[in-house]
Amino acid sequence: MSLTTTTARTAVAPLTTEDAELLVAAARAAADAAGVTVSVSVLDAGGHPLAFRRDDRAVLISGETSTRKAFTALQLDAPTAELVDAVRPDGLFHTLPTALDRPLLFIAGGLHVHRDGRLIGAIGVGGGAPDQDHGFAAAALDALV
Repeated sequence: MSLTTTTARTAVAPLTTEDAELLVAAARAAADAAGVTVSVSVLDAGGHPLAFRRDDRAVLISGETSTRKAFTALQLDAPTAELVDAVRPDGLFHTLPTALDRPLLFIAGGLHVHRDGRLIGAIGVGGGAPDQDHGFAAAALDALV
């Protein structure tokens, strides 16, 4: 007989394709309103792409950047804007190995997505200034609620 008990877990709805498309549309609308062209990536809790928007008028690397920002926010369960100081030469860390052997990118614009207190995905926005990208991602999260 086991003396351990298990705590019942409540199911949390995952980030759906519809959620991801809403996030992309909201981030794009916020960027368009500011006159900025961006790329947006949304990943599920496992780091798999759910939705992506790349604009050919954006900086070419912005598509890869948005995905890396989302991946970083997901892996560390933190907004990438909060990680910038940690990777400076005098910061807490420079590099961090990842399970998927992808380099992490610590520039504002990546935000983690939670539902009922559980991490369910992440959004990354690239193409504008770091504070703009962060704002566009935050506007998208506001639209998801």
